[in-house]
Amino acid sequence: MTSAPPDCSDHGPVVDVVIVGAGLSGIGAARHLQRHCPQLRFILLESRQSMGGTWDLFRYPGIRSDSDMHTLGYNFRPWVARKAIADGPAILDYIRTTAAEGGIDKLIRYDHRVIAANWDSGSALWTLEIAHPTGGGSSKLQTRFLYMCSGYYSYASGYNPPLPGEERFAGRLVHPQFWPQDLDYAGKRVVVVGSGATAVTLVPELAKHAAQVTMLQRTPGYVVSRPSVDRLALWLDRHLPSNWAYALTRWKNVLLGMLFFRLSQRRPAMIRRYLLDLAAKELGSGYDMRHFSPDYKPWDQRLCAVPDSDLFTSLRNGKARVVTDTIADITAHGITLASGKTLDADVIVKATGLELEIFGGMRICVDGKPVDVAQAVAYKGMMLSGVPNLFMAFGYTNASWTLKADLTAGWVCRALNHLHTQGQRSIVAKWTGASQTTPFMALQSGYVARAQHLMPRQGMHSPWRVHQNYLADVLAIRFGRLDDGVLEFH
Repeated sequence: MTSAPPDCSDHGPVVDVVIVGAGLSGIGAARHLQRHCPQLRFILLESRQSMGGTWDLFRYPGIRSDSDMHTLGYNFRPWVARKAIADGPAILDYIRTTAAEGGIDKLIRYDHRVIAANWDSGSALWTLEIAHPTGGGSSKLQTRFLYMCSGYYSYASGYNPPLPGEERFAGRLVHPQFWPQDLDYAGKRVVVVGSGATAVTLVPELAKHAAQVTMLQRTPGYVVSRPSVDRLALWLDRHLPSNWAYALTRWKNVLLGMLFFRLSQRRPAMIRRYLLDLAAKELGSGYDMRHFSPDYKPWDQRLCAVPDSDLFTSLRNGKARVVTDTIADITAHGITLASGKTLDADVIVKATGLELEIFGGMRICVDGKPVDVAQAVAYKGMMLSGVPNLFMAFGYTNASWTLKADLTAGWVCRALNHLHTQGQRSIVAKWTGASQTTPFMALQSGYVARAQHLMPRQGMHSPWRVHQNYLADVLAIRFGRLDDGVLEFH
């Protein structure tokens, strides 16, 4: 198919598709459009000055994925590096290389932050209001379709609750989301406040150079070691074409992950014992397992995976320790705990989590009426009820983000091609309100609980139910009918 010349409006040429965000999801979405919808003209809008999203923003020591790259990688581009649990720079290079291969890097408009999107049914167009954070000023752009790949948290601020007395601390107080590049922690006493993925990543890396690292947690989480190298993947890659080896490894990891998640839900006590036994073997006899024994069931919150036992190794060799307590006060030289004990510190790292933000804080209106995203219902986790021509990439909480993002991108391409073939201009999911709704995300993690009032809802039954199940989504998204009685085409 050949590209048609773009329509024009008062705001310049009308773009067929605008992708918001040039991170892992955005670059993947662009590559899918490029491959499967060559008749469409698209661009990417990125609020920052560089691509990569999470993997460009976070620069703290040891930054890495806790998902394997055979599932976090794109379905169309094999991950061929040796380490399956990859560090941030390697993932960023993978994203940039993917963008460069298709010339997608030339289609990114940096310093473009979409602050509002207004849909007009008469023209079947979105009008985007765009701020330019670095250059200043604003602009407008019109597009037929809006594809949100902006993630789910604020890049401008992390979750940063004040600690009692933190203003008295004489050392350095930092948040991982904005890691100071001039921070010298060599030979220093470091306290990392938190117990999530960021904390368990930071602690073993800081312990390589710090005098002492303490992970101070209010409540423990489940921590499990995974090999950074997938030996079966390497063997397959030596004996099969890369695409075959990658696909087989991807499905192997998907199925094992699904099996473990299903067992966690059906046999939580058994999986809890299994995880605690693994941690006990890693830590050795005599270790106080209270620090690794959560009071919730596995997968009520996301598990923390550490590569090659790095956290456990740093605990065994004494370079790091875990303290389970709450903060009573921050002093000039450390932390006083509720138990009365004190922790000396030269550096305090507040690994307190993310500040969730939907669609980058963008305001949405349909025919002049504001859309309350929290009252909308998600169609297959990819569209909002009653909002035409808007798609969203939102990954799994119990598996790799990209698995769902890839499925979503494939479905978007199918829907756009259907509209093109039928000569139709808009697609909308109509919610009848015939059944109850539940929260979009089922996790009990603090960052999810803090943001439930911002997120859309999900229904009890398909196609409104958000499956945390890749196989179910393959059937529903890749092979499900477009004319399902819910989607309307105009």
